[in-house]
Amino acid sequence: MQSLVNLSNLLIKPRNHASCWFVQNFNSWVKAIRNAPSPHEALGIYCQMQRQSVRFDSFSMLLTLKSCTQLKNDAVIQHLHAHILKLGFRSDLYVASALLSARSIASLEDACVLFDEMPDKNTVTWNIMISGYLRSGDVKGARLVFEEMPLRDIASFSAMISGYVQNGNHKHALLLFRSMVMNENEGIRPDGGIAVSVLSSCAHMGTHGLLLGKSVHGFMVKNHWELNVELGTTLVDMYAKCRSLKGAARVFELMQERSVTSWTALICGSAQHGCSRAAFSLFGKMQQAGMRPSEQTFTGILSACMHKGLVEEGRKYFKLMEESGLEPTIQHYGCMVHLYCRAGLLEEAYEVIKKMRLEPDIYVWESFLSACMKHKRYEMAERVAEQAMKMVKPGNDDRLYSLISDLYALGGKWDDADRVRNLMVKQNIDRNNNTLCFDCHTILLEFGPIVGCSNLIEE
Repeated sequence: MQSLVNLSNLLIKPRNHASCWFVQNFNSWVKAIRNAPSPHEALGIYCQMQRQSVRFDSFSMLLTLKSCTQLKNDAVIQHLHAHILKLGFRSDLYVASALLSARSIASLEDACVLFDEMPDKNTVTWNIMISGYLRSGDVKGARLVFEEMPLRDIASFSAMISGYVQNGNHKHALLLFRSMVMNENEGIRPDGGIAVSVLSSCAHMGTHGLLLGKSVHGFMVKNHWELNVELGTTLVDMYAKCRSLKGAARVFELMQERSVTSWTALICGSAQHGCSRAAFSLFGKMQQAGMRPSEQTFTGILSACMHKGLVEEGRKYFKLMEESGLEPTIQHYGCMVHLYCRAGLLEEAYEVIKKMRLEPDIYVWESFLSACMKHKRYEMAERVAEQAMKMVKPGNDDRLYSLISDLYALGGKWDDADRVRNLMVKQNIDRNNNTLCFDCHTILLEFGPIVGCSNLIEE
Protein backbone atom coordinates (compact mmCIF):
# COMPACT_ATOMS: atom_id res chain seq x y z
CA MET A 1 0.00 0.00 0.00
CA GLN A 2 1.20 3.48 -0.84
CA SER A 3 2.75 5.16 2.17
CA LEU A 4 0.73 7.84 3.90
CA VAL A 5 3.51 10.36 3.32
CA ASN A 6 3.29 9.87 -0.45
CA LEU A 7 -0.49 9.76 -0.30
CA SER A 8 -0.61 13.08 1.53
CA ASN A 9 1.51 14.64 -1.21
CA LEU A 10 -1.18 13.68 -3.69
CA LEU A 11 -3.96 15.08 -1.54
CA ILE A 12 -2.48 18.44 -0.63
CA LYS A 13 -0.44 21.18 -2.21
CA PRO A 14 2.34 22.81 -0.20
CA ARG A 15 1.18 25.95 1.56
CA ASN A 16 2.88 28.53 3.66
CA HIS A 17 2.42 26.73 6.99
CA ALA A 18 6.05 25.86 7.66
CA SER A 19 5.98 27.73 10.95
CA CYS A 20 3.39 25.21 12.18
CA TRP A 21 5.01 22.14 10.69
CA PHE A 22 8.47 22.64 12.12
CA VAL A 23 7.67 23.74 15.65
CA GLN A 24 9.27 21.18 17.95
CA ASN A 25 7.05 21.71 20.95
CA PHE A 26 4.56 18.83 21.12
CA ASN A 27 1.65 20.99 22.31
CA SER A 28 2.16 23.23 19.31
CA TRP A 29 1.84 20.23 16.98
CA VAL A 30 -1.44 19.20 18.61
CA LYS A 31 -2.74 22.75 18.45
CA ALA A 32 -1.77 22.95 14.77
CA ILE A 33 -3.79 19.81 13.97
CA ARG A 34 -6.78 21.06 15.94
CA ASN A 35 -6.72 24.47 14.23
CA ALA A 36 -5.97 23.16 10.73
CA PRO A 37 -8.27 24.98 8.26
CA SER A 38 -8.94 21.81 6.27
CA PRO A 39 -8.57 18.01 6.51
CA HIS A 40 -5.76 18.20 3.94
CA GLU A 41 -3.81 20.58 6.17
CA ALA A 42 -4.33 18.34 9.21
CA LEU A 43 -3.10 15.34 7.24
CA GLY A 44 -0.04 17.28 6.14
CA ILE A 45 0.81 18.22 9.74
CA TYR A 46 0.34 14.60 10.80
CA CYS A 47 2.78 13.49 8.06
CA GLN A 48 5.35 16.04 9.19
CA MET A 49 5.09 14.70 12.75
CA GLN A 50 5.90 11.23 11.40
CA ARG A 51 8.83 12.50 9.36
CA GLN A 52 10.32 14.30 12.34
CA SER A 53 9.62 11.42 14.76
CA VAL A 54 7.41 13.59 16.96
CA ARG A 55 5.61 11.33 19.42
CA PHE A 56 1.84 10.87 19.21
CA ASP A 57 -0.59 10.58 22.06
CA SER A 58 -4.25 9.57 21.96
CA PHE A 59 -5.37 13.20 21.72
CA SER A 60 -3.27 13.98 18.64
CA MET A 61 -4.42 10.75 16.98
CA LEU A 62 -8.05 11.55 17.81
CA LEU A 63 -7.83 15.03 16.28
CA THR A 64 -6.12 13.71 13.15
CA LEU A 65 -8.64 10.93 12.71
CA LYS A 66 -11.68 13.18 13.17
CA SER A 67 -10.33 15.69 10.66
CA CYS A 68 -9.32 13.11 8.03
CA THR A 69 -12.67 11.32 8.26
CA GLN A 70 -14.05 14.18 6.17
CA LEU A 71 -11.80 13.14 3.28
CA LYS A 72 -13.69 9.84 2.92
CA ASN A 73 -10.46 8.29 1.65
CA ASP A 74 -10.26 4.63 2.62
CA ALA A 75 -6.48 4.43 2.12
CA VAL A 76 -5.92 7.27 4.60
CA ILE A 77 -8.24 5.70 7.18
CA GLN A 78 -6.57 2.31 6.77
CA HIS A 79 -3.15 3.84 7.41
CA LEU A 80 -4.41 5.70 10.47
CA HIS A 81 -6.04 2.47 11.68
CA ALA A 82 -2.71 0.65 11.38
CA HIS A 83 -0.90 3.45 13.20
CA ILE A 84 -3.45 3.38 16.02
CA LEU A 85 -2.92 -0.37 16.47
CA LYS A 86 0.86 0.08 16.38
CA LEU A 87 0.76 2.78 19.08
CA GLY A 88 -1.56 0.74 21.29
CA PHE A 89 -4.48 3.21 21.22
CA ARG A 90 -7.00 0.51 20.36
CA SER A 91 -8.18 0.39 23.97
CA ASP A 92 -8.76 4.16 24.11
CA LEU A 93 -12.53 4.42 23.82
CA TYR A 94 -12.50 7.91 22.29
CA VAL A 95 -9.99 6.99 19.60
CA ALA A 96 -11.76 3.70 18.94
CA SER A 97 -15.10 5.48 18.57
CA ALA A 98 -13.65 8.00 16.11
CA LEU A 99 -12.07 5.17 14.13
CA LEU A 100 -15.36 3.26 14.08
CA SER A 101 -17.15 6.36 12.79
CA ALA A 102 -14.60 6.76 10.00
CA ARG A 103 -14.85 3.08 9.08
CA SER A 104 -18.65 3.13 9.03
CA ILE A 105 -18.60 5.92 6.45
CA ALA A 106 -16.06 4.17 4.21
CA SER A 107 -17.23 0.56 4.61
CA LEU A 108 -20.02 -0.78 6.80
CA GLU A 109 -18.60 -4.29 6.53
CA ASP A 110 -15.21 -3.15 7.89
CA ALA A 111 -17.01 -1.19 10.63
CA CYS A 112 -18.87 -4.34 11.72
CA VAL A 113 -15.60 -6.25 12.02
CA LEU A 114 -14.01 -3.43 14.01
CA PHE A 115 -17.08 -3.13 16.24
CA ASP A 116 -17.01 -6.85 17.07
CA GLU A 117 -13.29 -6.60 17.92
CA MET A 118 -13.66 -3.59 20.22
CA PRO A 119 -12.85 -4.61 23.82
CA ASP A 120 -15.02 -1.84 25.24
CA LYS A 121 -18.22 -0.38 23.86
CA ASN A 122 -20.45 2.43 25.05
CA THR A 123 -23.67 4.03 23.86
CA VAL A 124 -21.76 6.24 21.42
CA THR A 125 -20.23 3.26 19.61
CA TRP A 126 -23.61 1.53 19.37
CA ASN A 127 -25.15 4.72 17.98
CA ILE A 128 -22.38 4.94 15.39
CA MET A 129 -23.34 1.49 14.14
CA ILE A 130 -27.02 2.44 13.97
CA SER A 131 -26.11 5.48 11.88
CA GLY A 132 -23.86 3.34 9.68
CA TYR A 133 -26.65 0.89 8.89
CA LEU A 134 -29.11 3.71 8.22
CA ARG A 135 -26.60 5.45 5.96
CA SER A 136 -26.39 2.29 3.87
CA GLY A 137 -30.19 2.01 3.73
CA ASP A 138 -30.38 -1.10 5.95
CA VAL A 139 -33.16 -0.06 8.35
CA LYS A 140 -33.73 -3.61 9.61
CA GLY A 141 -30.04 -3.97 10.44
CA ALA A 142 -30.13 -0.66 12.32
CA ARG A 143 -33.15 -1.82 14.33
CA LEU A 144 -31.38 -5.07 15.25
CA VAL A 145 -28.45 -3.06 16.59
CA PHE A 146 -30.90 -0.80 18.42
CA GLU A 147 -32.58 -3.78 20.09
CA GLU A 148 -29.23 -5.30 21.11
CA MET A 149 -28.03 -2.15 22.85
CA PRO A 150 -27.60 -2.66 26.58
CA LEU A 151 -28.40 1.02 27.20
CA ARG A 152 -30.02 3.55 24.89
CA ASP A 153 -30.02 7.34 24.99
CA ILE A 154 -31.93 10.10 23.24
CA ALA A 155 -29.52 9.94 20.28
CA SER A 156 -30.34 6.25 19.76
CA PHE A 157 -34.05 6.96 19.48
CA SER A 158 -33.50 10.07 17.39
CA ALA A 159 -31.35 8.21 14.85
CA MET A 160 -33.77 5.29 14.63
CA ILE A 161 -36.91 7.40 14.27
CA SER A 162 -35.24 9.69 11.73
CA GLY A 163 -34.08 6.62 9.79
CA TYR A 164 -37.61 5.27 9.63
CA VAL A 165 -38.95 8.61 8.40
CA GLN A 166 -36.28 9.01 5.73
CA ASN A 167 -37.02 5.51 4.43
CA GLY A 168 -40.78 6.09 4.38
CA ASN A 169 -41.54 3.68 7.22
CA HIS A 170 -43.87 6.07 9.04
CA LYS A 171 -45.68 3.36 10.99
CA HIS A 172 -42.57 2.20 12.87
CA ALA A 173 -41.41 5.78 13.44
CA LEU A 174 -44.71 6.58 15.16
CA LEU A 175 -44.77 3.37 17.18
CA LEU A 176 -41.25 3.99 18.45
CA PHE A 177 -42.15 7.55 19.36
CA ARG A 178 -45.21 6.30 21.25
CA SER A 179 -43.07 3.87 23.26
CA MET A 180 -40.88 6.78 24.34
CA VAL A 181 -43.85 8.89 25.39
CA MET A 182 -45.41 6.03 27.33
CA ASN A 183 -42.17 5.58 29.31
CA GLU A 184 -41.61 2.10 27.96
CA ASN A 185 -37.91 2.66 27.26
CA GLU A 186 -35.69 3.63 30.19
CA GLY A 187 -37.74 6.76 30.88
CA ILE A 188 -36.18 8.63 27.95
CA ARG A 189 -38.35 11.55 26.86
CA PRO A 190 -38.59 12.88 23.29
CA ASP A 191 -36.96 16.17 22.34
CA GLY A 192 -37.68 18.72 19.64
CA GLY A 193 -35.61 16.95 17.01
CA ILE A 194 -37.58 13.73 17.43
CA ALA A 195 -40.88 15.63 17.38
CA VAL A 196 -39.89 17.22 14.06
CA SER A 197 -39.21 13.77 12.56
CA VAL A 198 -42.50 12.35 13.82
CA LEU A 199 -44.52 15.34 12.60
CA SER A 200 -42.89 14.93 9.20
CA SER A 201 -44.21 11.37 9.17
CA CYS A 202 -47.69 12.56 10.07
CA ALA A 203 -47.58 15.00 7.15
CA HIS A 204 -47.44 12.04 4.74
CA MET A 205 -50.44 10.22 6.17
CA GLY A 206 -53.44 12.36 5.27
CA THR A 207 -56.47 12.28 7.59
CA HIS A 208 -54.98 9.69 9.94
CA GLY A 209 -51.78 11.70 10.07
CA LEU A 210 -53.79 14.74 11.18
CA LEU A 211 -55.16 12.86 14.18
CA LEU A 212 -51.70 11.64 15.16
CA GLY A 213 -50.15 15.04 14.49
CA LYS A 214 -52.68 16.69 16.77
CA SER A 215 -51.76 14.21 19.47
CA VAL A 216 -48.05 15.02 19.10
CA HIS A 217 -48.93 18.73 19.21
CA GLY A 218 -50.92 18.08 22.36
CA PHE A 219 -47.92 16.37 23.93
CA MET A 220 -45.83 19.46 23.16
CA VAL A 221 -48.38 21.79 24.74
CA LYS A 222 -48.88 19.57 27.77
CA ASN A 223 -45.12 19.55 28.43
CA HIS A 224 -44.81 23.33 27.88
CA TRP A 225 -42.45 23.10 24.92
CA GLU A 226 -41.41 26.38 23.38
CA LEU A 227 -42.87 26.90 19.91
CA ASN A 228 -39.57 27.75 18.25
CA VAL A 229 -39.08 28.32 14.52
CA GLU A 230 -38.27 24.71 13.66
CA LEU A 231 -41.13 23.14 15.61
CA GLY A 232 -43.61 25.81 14.56
CA THR A 233 -42.71 25.47 10.89
CA THR A 234 -42.99 21.68 11.05
CA LEU A 235 -46.42 21.96 12.67
CA VAL A 236 -47.59 24.43 10.01
CA ASP A 237 -46.37 22.08 7.29
CA MET A 238 -48.01 19.06 8.94
CA TYR A 239 -51.41 20.74 9.35
CA ALA A 240 -51.30 22.11 5.80
CA LYS A 241 -50.37 18.78 4.20
CA CYS A 242 -53.02 17.00 6.28
CA ARG A 243 -55.70 19.33 4.85
CA SER A 244 -56.15 21.50 7.91
CA LEU A 245 -55.32 24.97 6.63
CA LYS A 246 -57.12 26.46 9.61
CA GLY A 247 -54.81 24.61 11.99
CA ALA A 248 -51.74 25.64 9.99
CA ALA A 249 -52.79 29.31 10.07
CA ARG A 250 -53.46 29.18 13.82
CA VAL A 251 -50.03 27.74 14.61
CA PHE A 252 -48.45 30.29 12.27
CA GLU A 253 -50.11 33.15 14.17
CA LEU A 254 -48.87 31.73 17.49
CA MET A 255 -45.24 31.73 16.35
CA GLN A 256 -43.22 34.56 17.88
CA GLU A 257 -40.49 34.20 15.27
CA ARG A 258 -40.84 33.05 11.67
CA SER A 259 -38.39 32.11 8.95
CA VAL A 260 -38.69 32.06 5.16
CA THR A 261 -39.51 28.36 5.47
CA SER A 262 -42.38 29.16 7.87
CA TRP A 263 -43.95 31.60 5.42
CA THR A 264 -43.35 29.20 2.54
CA ALA A 265 -45.06 26.31 4.34
CA LEU A 266 -48.26 28.33 4.76
CA ILE A 267 -48.10 29.77 1.23
CA CYS A 268 -47.68 26.29 -0.26
CA GLY A 269 -50.47 24.98 1.99
CA SER A 270 -52.81 27.74 0.81
CA ALA A 271 -51.98 26.97 -2.81
CA GLN A 272 -52.53 23.27 -2.23
CA HIS A 273 -56.02 23.97 -0.85
CA GLY A 274 -56.93 26.24 -3.75
CA CYS A 275 -56.77 29.43 -1.67
CA SER A 276 -54.79 31.38 -4.26
CA ARG A 277 -55.76 34.84 -3.02
CA ALA A 278 -54.69 33.89 0.50
CA ALA A 279 -51.35 32.71 -0.91
CA PHE A 280 -50.87 36.02 -2.74
CA SER A 281 -51.74 37.96 0.42
CA LEU A 282 -49.26 35.94 2.48
CA PHE A 283 -46.58 36.51 -0.16
CA GLY A 284 -47.11 40.28 0.08
CA LYS A 285 -46.98 40.22 3.90
CA MET A 286 -43.82 38.15 3.73
CA GLN A 287 -42.16 40.79 1.57
CA GLN A 288 -43.35 43.54 3.92
CA ALA A 289 -41.76 41.65 6.80
CA GLY A 290 -38.42 41.87 5.00
CA MET A 291 -38.24 38.18 4.12
CA ARG A 292 -36.61 37.27 0.80
CA PRO A 293 -38.64 34.53 -0.96
CA SER A 294 -36.86 31.28 -1.75
CA GLU A 295 -37.18 29.00 -4.78
CA GLN A 296 -39.68 26.90 -2.82
CA THR A 297 -41.74 30.01 -2.04
CA PHE A 298 -42.08 30.73 -5.74
CA THR A 299 -43.00 27.09 -6.36
CA GLY A 300 -45.93 27.60 -4.00
CA ILE A 301 -47.02 30.93 -5.47
CA LEU A 302 -46.78 29.67 -9.07
CA SER A 303 -48.77 26.58 -8.07
CA ALA A 304 -51.47 28.92 -6.76
CA CYS A 305 -51.55 30.66 -10.14
CA MET A 306 -51.59 27.32 -11.96
CA HIS A 307 -54.49 25.82 -9.98
CA LYS A 308 -56.70 28.85 -10.65
CA GLY A 309 -55.55 29.50 -14.22
CA LEU A 310 -54.29 32.98 -13.38
CA VAL A 311 -52.03 33.60 -16.36
CA GLU A 312 -51.14 37.26 -15.79
CA GLU A 313 -50.32 36.64 -12.12
CA GLY A 314 -48.18 33.68 -13.11
CA ARG A 315 -46.22 35.78 -15.59
CA LYS A 316 -45.73 38.48 -12.96
CA TYR A 317 -44.41 36.13 -10.28
CA PHE A 318 -42.18 34.20 -12.70
CA LYS A 319 -40.65 37.49 -13.85
CA LEU A 320 -40.25 38.59 -10.22
CA MET A 321 -38.44 35.37 -9.47
CA GLU A 322 -35.93 35.95 -12.25
CA GLU A 323 -35.50 39.59 -11.17
CA SER A 324 -34.76 38.35 -7.64
CA GLY A 325 -31.74 36.47 -8.96
CA LEU A 326 -33.22 33.02 -8.36
CA GLU A 327 -32.65 30.27 -10.91
CA PRO A 328 -35.93 28.61 -12.02
CA THR A 329 -36.10 24.86 -11.40
CA ILE A 330 -38.00 22.21 -13.31
CA GLN A 331 -40.92 22.74 -10.91
CA HIS A 332 -41.18 26.44 -11.81
CA TYR A 333 -41.00 25.75 -15.53
CA GLY A 334 -43.53 22.96 -15.11
CA CYS A 335 -45.97 25.33 -13.40
CA MET A 336 -45.71 27.84 -16.24
CA VAL A 337 -46.10 25.19 -18.95
CA HIS A 338 -49.16 23.76 -17.20
CA LEU A 339 -50.58 27.25 -16.66
CA TYR A 340 -50.28 28.15 -20.34
CA CYS A 341 -51.58 24.77 -21.46
CA ARG A 342 -54.60 25.07 -19.21
CA ALA A 343 -55.39 28.46 -20.75
CA GLY A 344 -54.95 27.08 -24.28
CA LEU A 345 -51.84 29.19 -24.87
CA LEU A 346 -49.83 26.38 -26.46
CA GLU A 347 -47.41 28.64 -28.33
CA GLU A 348 -46.44 30.33 -25.06
CA ALA A 349 -46.08 26.92 -23.39
CA TYR A 350 -43.86 25.73 -26.24
CA GLU A 351 -41.69 28.85 -25.93
CA VAL A 352 -41.17 28.12 -22.22
CA ILE A 353 -40.10 24.55 -23.07
CA LYS A 354 -37.67 25.75 -25.75
CA LYS A 355 -36.10 28.35 -23.44
CA MET A 356 -35.79 26.07 -20.42
CA ARG A 357 -32.26 25.81 -19.08
CA LEU A 358 -33.09 22.29 -17.92
CA GLU A 359 -34.16 19.16 -19.75
CA PRO A 360 -37.98 18.95 -19.66
CA ASP A 361 -39.17 16.06 -17.51
CA ILE A 362 -41.94 13.56 -18.14
CA TYR A 363 -44.56 15.73 -16.43
CA VAL A 364 -43.82 18.75 -18.60
CA TRP A 365 -44.14 16.69 -21.76
CA GLU A 366 -47.33 14.99 -20.59
CA SER A 367 -48.92 18.33 -19.73
CA PHE A 368 -47.99 19.83 -23.08
CA LEU A 369 -49.01 16.82 -25.20
CA SER A 370 -52.32 16.46 -23.34
CA ALA A 371 -53.09 20.09 -24.15
CA CYS A 372 -52.19 19.46 -27.80
CA MET A 373 -54.69 16.61 -27.87
CA LYS A 374 -57.38 18.66 -26.13
CA HIS A 375 -57.01 21.56 -28.55
CA LYS A 376 -56.39 19.30 -31.58
CA ARG A 377 -52.96 20.78 -32.27
CA TYR A 378 -51.53 17.56 -33.71
CA GLU A 379 -48.88 19.25 -35.82
CA MET A 380 -47.47 20.93 -32.72
CA ALA A 381 -47.41 17.62 -30.86
CA GLU A 382 -45.46 16.04 -33.73
CA ARG A 383 -42.70 18.64 -33.25
CA VAL A 384 -41.85 17.32 -29.82
CA ALA A 385 -43.08 13.70 -29.80
CA GLU A 386 -39.70 12.10 -30.53
CA GLN A 387 -37.96 14.37 -28.03
CA ALA A 388 -40.53 13.47 -25.38
CA MET A 389 -40.08 9.75 -26.00
CA LYS A 390 -36.40 10.05 -25.07
CA MET A 391 -37.52 10.79 -21.50
CA VAL A 392 -39.69 7.67 -21.21
CA LYS A 393 -38.56 5.11 -18.66
CA PRO A 394 -39.82 1.63 -19.64
CA GLY A 395 -42.26 0.26 -17.09
CA ASN A 396 -42.99 3.65 -15.52
CA ASP A 397 -44.17 6.09 -18.16
CA ASP A 398 -46.62 4.04 -20.22
CA ARG A 399 -49.16 6.89 -20.10
CA LEU A 400 -46.88 9.09 -22.19
CA TYR A 401 -46.35 6.28 -24.72
CA SER A 402 -50.12 5.87 -25.07
CA LEU A 403 -50.62 9.61 -25.36
CA ILE A 404 -48.04 9.96 -28.15
CA SER A 405 -49.47 6.95 -29.98
CA ASP A 406 -52.99 8.41 -29.78
CA LEU A 407 -51.77 11.80 -31.01
CA TYR A 408 -50.12 10.17 -34.04
CA ALA A 409 -53.32 8.26 -34.77
CA LEU A 410 -55.52 11.35 -34.47
CA GLY A 411 -53.15 13.20 -36.76
CA GLY A 412 -53.39 10.44 -39.35
CA LYS A 413 -49.85 9.17 -38.73
CA TRP A 414 -50.83 5.50 -38.48
CA ASP A 415 -47.35 4.08 -39.09
CA ASP A 416 -45.90 6.20 -36.30
CA ALA A 417 -48.78 5.23 -34.01
CA ASP A 418 -48.12 1.53 -34.63
CA ARG A 419 -44.38 2.05 -34.11
CA VAL A 420 -44.93 3.59 -30.67
CA ARG A 421 -47.43 0.88 -29.73
CA ASN A 422 -45.03 -1.88 -30.78
CA LEU A 423 -42.22 -0.23 -28.84
CA MET A 424 -44.46 -0.14 -25.78
CA VAL A 425 -45.20 -3.87 -26.08
CA LYS A 426 -41.57 -4.73 -26.80
CA GLN A 427 -40.36 -3.05 -23.64
CA ASN A 428 -42.98 -4.89 -21.58
CA ILE A 429 -44.43 -1.80 -19.98
CA ASP A 430 -46.61 -2.64 -17.03
CA ARG A 431 -49.90 -0.81 -17.46
CA ASN A 432 -50.93 -1.31 -13.86
CA ASN A 433 -50.11 1.71 -11.74
CA ASN A 434 -49.11 -0.12 -8.58
CA THR A 435 -48.22 2.00 -5.60
CA LEU A 436 -46.93 0.93 -2.23
CA CYS A 437 -49.06 1.88 0.68
CA PHE A 438 -49.79 0.81 4.24
CA ASP A 439 -52.93 0.57 6.30
CA CYS A 440 -53.18 3.86 8.17
CA HIS A 441 -56.14 2.50 10.13
CA THR A 442 -53.88 -0.22 11.52
CA ILE A 443 -51.38 2.43 12.58
CA LEU A 444 -54.06 4.27 14.50
CA LEU A 445 -55.11 1.07 16.24
CA GLU A 446 -51.51 0.24 17.19
CA PHE A 447 -50.42 3.80 17.89
CA GLY A 448 -53.34 5.01 19.95
CA PRO A 449 -53.63 8.48 21.45
CA ILE A 450 -50.61 9.93 23.24
CA VAL A 451 -52.37 12.46 25.40
CA GLY A 452 -55.97 13.50 25.86
CA CYS A 453 -55.85 16.61 23.68
CA SER A 454 -56.17 15.31 20.14
CA ASN A 455 -58.76 18.05 19.49
CA LEU A 456 -56.23 20.78 20.11
CA ILE A 457 -57.05 22.39 16.76
CA GLU A 458 -60.79 22.21 16.15
CA GLU A 459 -61.99 22.05 12.55
